[in-house]
Amino acid sequence: MTDTIFALSSGRPPAAIAVMRISGPQAEQALATLVGTLPPPRTASLRALRDDTGDVLDRALVIRFPGPATATGEDLVELHLHGGRAIVASVERILERQPGLRLAQPGEFTRRALENGRLDITQAEGLADLLEAETETQRRVAMSASEGRVSQSARAWLGRAADIAARLEAEIDFAEEGDVMQHGAYHPAADVEQLADDMDAALAQPSVERLRDGVSVVLAGPRNAGKSSLFNALLQRDAAIVTPIAGTTRDILEASIVRAGIPYRLIDTAGLVEDTIDEVERIGIGRARDVISKADLVLWLGMPGTAPDGAVRVASQCDRQAPPAGCDIETSAHHPKTIDALWSMLDQRCRGLMDTGSGVVFRERQRGDIAVAVAELRRCSRESDPLIQAEHIRFANRHLARILGADATEEMIDSLFRRFCLGK
Repeated sequence: MTDTIFALSSGRPPAAIAVMRISGPQAEQALATLVGTLPPPRTASLRALRDDTGDVLDRALVIRFPGPATATGEDLVELHLHGGRAIVASVERILERQPGLRLAQPGEFTRRALENGRLDITQAEGLADLLEAETETQRRVAMSASEGRVSQSARAWLGRAADIAARLEAEIDFAEEGDVMQHGAYHPAADVEQLADDMDAALAQPSVERLRDGVSVVLAGPRNAGKSSLFNALLQRDAAIVTPIAGTTRDILEASIVRAGIPYRLIDTAGLVEDTIDEVERIGIGRARDVISKADLVLWLGMPGTAPDGAVRVASQCDRQAPPAGCDIETSAHHPKTIDALWSMLDQRCRGLMDTGSGVVFRERQRGDIAVAVAELRRCSRESDPLIQAEHIRFANRHLARILGADATEEMIDSLFRRFCLGK
């Protein structure tokens, strides 16, 4: 028999209200032990909760939800307690003593919802993202996934692909029967290309991970160019050590910040030189070149003519020396208005990277399957043999089904639910 689980689903006490959830086959029996006669289903009822001796633990609102039409797909009970530590602890102790009841693991309520078909894996991933959302865009995208827009898109593509496959199968099996092929042979290229184009449009959106991790902005340049001072000024705190000694920064240093609703990942790097006898500095320079190559945007604090392509050329010490010709912006760590101007430039450069419009946003895992499916559809459209066309459609369908967790492994599911808090 499945265990019945319980956990506090609201914040830790003290609080005005503490919500305790109980889910599983013994949920209603657990409630009856606490309150006696069960209240009507789906009706908030004020009841006295009593311990084994009959003493009143609390007077609380209790609601019972008979399964399977519940959040977890099982019998579910909610206890809306007064949020004192002693009250919560006493109710937990009473529940622990009941046969078949145990404290839930993190994410176990949502995991049961997945296992009982109350939501799919894309909705579970959306819920995990919603719990971690820090910006309005992250919240909106996570809410969209948790409410099923990701799975709706995948199912719509699967439906269109299935229709193409069905018509191809009819072409293969009944090509010579007039009642099936009365309008002539089916040529799927136009339908397949349109489906592939629609899926490509989804890939043009930023990924969930991009929205979560933010835009990577790397501060780069030679030694003593003012990178660490500018890094601290952008963050408005002393995150990096700053000294007049050349080569103070020996490794990459990362910090996250949200500005105007956009998450940024700022990366300070070691000063770049052609060669050095210092092995530690050489490793730091190698790491610096690596993050520069992967950055969304580079703030270059060296001579403008040596800047990487696409970099913002920053004169970082304009209060101490005249800026060199060719700079895009002048800054000083001691002049806040220049830092605000640089943030405005970053906003203009980076906002497009985080713009989701009204489209559905997919995770990298899902995007990989969409990309494979698109490639299979493109191959299908170039073929003329219905048998080969149908095979490409089958491969595309297989990867579209993976978006919905068709081949989700236990390890993958465990990893997902480790992100959840206790009681969710």
